[in-house]
Parts: sequence; structure tokens; C-alpha cells
Amino acid sequence: MTAPGRLLFGGDYNPEQWDEEVWIEDVALMREAGVNIVTLGVFSWAFLEVDDDVWDWGWFDRVIALLSEAGIGIDLATPTAAPPLWLHRDHPEIIPVDRRGIRYFPGGRLGWCASHPTWHAYSTRIARTLGERYGAHPAVRMWHVGNELGGGNRICYCEASSAAFREWTRARYGTIDALNRAWGTAVWGLRYRSFDDVTAPLASESGQNPSLLLAYDRFSSDAHLDQYRREKDALRAAGVQTPITTNLMLGVGGSVADYATWAGDLDVIAIDQYTLAADPHRERELAFVASRARGLDRTKPWLVMEHAVSAVNWQPRNAPKRPGEATRHSLQHIAHGSDGALFFQWRASASGVEQYHSGLVPHAGTDTRQWREVVRLGGILDRISEVAGSLVEPSRVALVADLPAKWAWEEGQKPLNDHPLELAGRRWHEELSARGLVPDVVPPTADLSAYDLLVVSGLYAVDDASAARIADAAAAGATVVIGHLSGIVDEENRVRTGGYPGAFRDLLGVFGEEFAPLLDGERVALASGAIAVDWTERIRATDAEVLDTYAEGPLAGLPAVTRRRVGAGQAWYVSADLNEGLGPLVDDVAAAAGVAPRVPVVAGVEAIRRVSGESSWLFLVNHGTTDALVPADGYDLVAETPVSGAVTLPAGEVAVVRETPRE
Repeated sequence: MTAPGRLLFGGDYNPEQWDEEVWIEDVALMREAGVNIVTLGVFSWAFLEVDDDVWDWGWFDRVIALLSEAGIGIDLATPTAAPPLWLHRDHPEIIPVDRRGIRYFPGGRLGWCASHPTWHAYSTRIARTLGERYGAHPAVRMWHVGNELGGGNRICYCEASSAAFREWTRARYGTIDALNRAWGTAVWGLRYRSFDDVTAPLASESGQNPSLLLAYDRFSSDAHLDQYRREKDALRAAGVQTPITTNLMLGVGGSVADYATWAGDLDVIAIDQYTLAADPHRERELAFVASRARGLDRTKPWLVMEHAVSAVNWQPRNAPKRPGEATRHSLQHIAHGSDGALFFQWRASASGVEQYHSGLVPHAGTDTRQWREVVRLGGILDRISEVAGSLVEPSRVALVADLPAKWAWEEGQKPLNDHPLELAGRRWHEELSARGLVPDVVPPTADLSAYDLLVVSGLYAVDDASAARIADAAAAGATVVIGHLSGIVDEENRVRTGGYPGAFRDLLGVFGEEFAPLLDGERVALASGAIAVDWTERIRATDAEVLDTYAEGPLAGLPAVTRRRVGAGQAWYVSADLNEGLGPLVDDVAAAAGVAPRVPVVAGVEAIRRVSGESSWLFLVNHGTTDALVPADGYDLVAETPVSGAVTLPAGEVAVVRETPRE
């Protein structure tokens, strides 16, 4: 991606927003800060192709020359995130249609339908033309297709999308009878005569079939992946040989793309990640998202393509990051396996929708606390650059998470319609991380054989093959923990009848009779002292040991947590959503699995190790408000001081210790 042995540092650069004399200042400031790569061209289509097949390359050539002469690498984007207004005016049919059947209007970004052939022609032409002109340029070290594909994009419901969906369903199901069985169309008499009856699920006067809605989610993910592939293929056909990727959206709110199915098409796993100012523990959300990025491909480093140096502009209240927080967040990403820290954007915009989104160069300029932190961060990344190319130390613990399972839960009417099922996974990740277990977060299709402890949280929809893979892991010796609302429906969003939790009932040795969701504000204590909120279940143990029971309410005395021996391993079931008291349960399952911390465990300090061959680096991030003494031996690359026995880490600071080789 860049020169060997260097971490990437930089961000989105939009020179078209500024006069040329500002470009000279930009390059000088980039060198001052230690920036070594910028993402260029994301929103530049209207300035490159000023009219249909009318091109203006001069200004772009000059920008690329300035960056190249300064030794600053380029991640060159295909500018398909921002179709020009002339294209929308000439071809309004490419603009997405919402679920009401109403077409949006020009004036925003990402205004295209992934299934429309006119869009295919124009988007691949701009990609191919850029590839032909700059594909061999030595400063262009990576290519970036579009922007946040599947994240900011709208799902489109136009006629072209309906036609593509019909072909998608024909390929998936083969016959219309198979589709009718899979979707359970006998309910409400929604049977299809033929594939010609299949359309995009436009809004109706009542609720719609959750199997249809889930299928359309999957189709939309595949349509966006196909768009990525079209642009990538156009670049390769133009002679591009450098890595090609796009920036995935794994954070808050999810996306319309199942990125686990995209990983094989990405030369680099790259993500955008923005924390929520209102989240008092936003560093924990960051760690969870970073673990998901790492879990998409555990064989190579990944890259945070965008995060914020300070405030964003799209939250209800956009508080700035606290002093040192941007540095901590950057080093936290790198600790979790990113080979750099890139930001949106280089210079804060003076105009437009994102004028109050922070940049590395703020509106107030360089005589600011923020700029001084940027320069300090650049120096730190230079000092720790030797970690580039290394991987996070292999973990023996993983959470199994799946975005289509989240879609399945959210599509259609459910027993609890305001229950963000994925938050339980974050709580498990927090508790495991606090114990120094550094869990991976992997999709159910991953190889699970490397793990001694598997936590399956919120896997509401699961196919038979994935359920069998999880059961096989338990039989082979793993401790498997199945959380509430996992295994309830199959991959088509059909309830698995015969008792909950469906796909995992036999593995767990339990029989679930009835869901018992709690009312808003209701809490139920367990015998252990743990507290359930939102969700409980009426279950009985058919072939399992009861470890904890409900202590009050209609379920008093009934099982809440169970365990069953399975081959060389064991399977636990947690039938309640435990908001308090999860920690002791995590201690119990970790002890049962025989997993122990591989990094120092100090309150308030996140510790992660990256390794390469015989070398290792211990990242220590103090998220607390007091100084911490952390066991370590080696050399702190941040402070440039030797460490013997322990390092004193001030509140809010980071250490990266090149460890003394262990015997």
C-alpha cells in the first residue's frame, strides 16, 4: 500500500474545494504532519468529466504532480460516490426510488441505482478512463472504488431493481414453487404464479412478508457488490495492478451490505468508523468494530480508511473529541490490526453539507490544539512504523456475528420491536476484552476450529451448515455459548418449529416453550444476582445442567442459564438479555474453556499485542482518568524509553512496547 515498514497516515483530500495557492500550503502542511498518503478524487467526477465525455484533466494532473513531488502517496478513488448533476439531468432514471415508489431528486450524493444499466455504463467508463490515465503512475499506490458502498447507499425499488431482483430470485430458488415454500407465501395468500410476479417490496398498506424483505436485503447487498466488481474489473482491464478496495461501514447502524461475502473481492479490508459523542464508552464500540474488521480476514492487516479527528456534523449534538482522544482512537485501531490511521478529511470544508465535519486542518488553522495533536500523532506513527505488516496475536476467543441475522430480526413484526439485538454482542465483547482475552468477531462462515471459546450472540437467523459448524466446534472441544434469540429462524426468515432455540435446541439440550419479552423498564433478577432486561424465555432442560434460574416473576425457579457436555466440549445457553451481572458469567465460561489472558489486565487500560515472526509489540491504551502501572518489558516506541518490569501510563496516554523476546 505504501513504502514497506511504514504505517499509513493521511485522509481524504478534496483540492477542488480550494484555490490552487491553497494546494501549495496543503502539501507543505502534509509534510509537516508526516502525512504519507491521501485519498484523492472521491467527489471529483463533475470536475473531471465536465459534460458527457468532455474531460478536464489539467487541474488533476497538477494536484497529482504536487503530491508526487512531495513523496505523498495517493489512494485514487473512482468518483462514483458523487454522480455529476449533468448526468442526473440527462439520465434521471439512474436516481434511486424509495419504497413508496417515489424517485429521489438530484442534489445529494450516492444518487444511483446499483441495478440500472445506464448507471453501469457511465460508472465503468469513468473508472476505466481514470485507470488508463493514472493506473501506472508511481504515486498511485492504491485504488478506492466509490465511497462507503453499502453504507450510505439507498436501497432502490425502481423497475430496473425489480427486474434484477426477479433474476436474482430465479438463480437462488430455481423454481417458483421453491420460492413459495421458502418464503411461506401461503400466509395471507401471497403466492406467486411465476417469477414474473416477483417485484421489489414497495410499501403496502400492511406489514410485509419478512422472508421477502430479507431476500431483498440480500439482493441489494449482492447488487452493491456487483457494482464494486464492475468498477474493479474496469480498473484491472485498464492495466491497474496496485491494490483495489472500498471503505466498508461496519459501525453504528450497520449497512445494506453483508461484507462477509465481500472480503474475497477486497485486496485490503478497509473500513470507516465514527464514534458517537453521546456514548460514554465509545472506545468500546471502536474496539468491537475493529475486531469485526480483523475478523473478515485474519491473514493480513486491515486499514481504517476514515475516522474523525474531532467533531462530526450528523449527530444530534456534535461535541468535539477530547484532547488526546483522536490519538487514542488512532492507536487503538492500529493495535487491533490496522496498518495506519486515515481521516475524513484533510482540510475542514468552508461550504457544503459537511462544512462542520472536522478536518486534520481545522477552520481555525494551525495555531490550534487540534493541529498540534495531528502533528504529534504523525510523529508517533513514524516512531512505531516498525509494526506495519504485523498481525494481532491469534486469539482463542471469538464472537460469531452476522449482519443478515440482524436484518432478519429487523424485517417484519417481532415479539420485541425495539430491541437492538446486536448490543448484547458488544457487551460480551467488552467483558471479554476487560479480561485480557482480546476476542475476534467473525462471521458464521469462518473457520471456527482455532477457538476454544465461541460466543454466539444474536444469531437470530442461521442456516443448517453454519449451525452444524458451531455444533462441530463444541464436539471438538470448544466451549460454545449461545445467547438469547439465536437460531430462531432459518436463512429465509422462517421460524424453526418444534421448540426454541430452533437450530441449537439439540446442541443445548433445552426446549423453549415461549418467549417472555419484558415491558419497558421491567427488570428480572436471576438467582446469581444477574439482572435481565428486555428478554426472558420459558425453557426447560431436557438434557442439560441448570446453572442459573429466574428468581422472580412468572418464570421464577425456571432455567435461565444451562450447560450441556458435547463430545470433548460443552454448550451453554443464556436465555436472558443480561444487562447487569454478565461479568461473573464471562468468568465462568472462560474458566470452563480454559482460556486465560495473554496480555496484562489493568483496570481502564486496553492491552493488545501485535506479532510478526519472533517480534512482538504490546499496545497499551489508558482510557481511564488516572495513571496506571502496567507490567511490560522492552522499549516504549512512543516515549522512546526503555521499559523494565512495568510502564507508568498516564491517564489518556498510549504506549507501544517493543517487547523483550520471551524465552
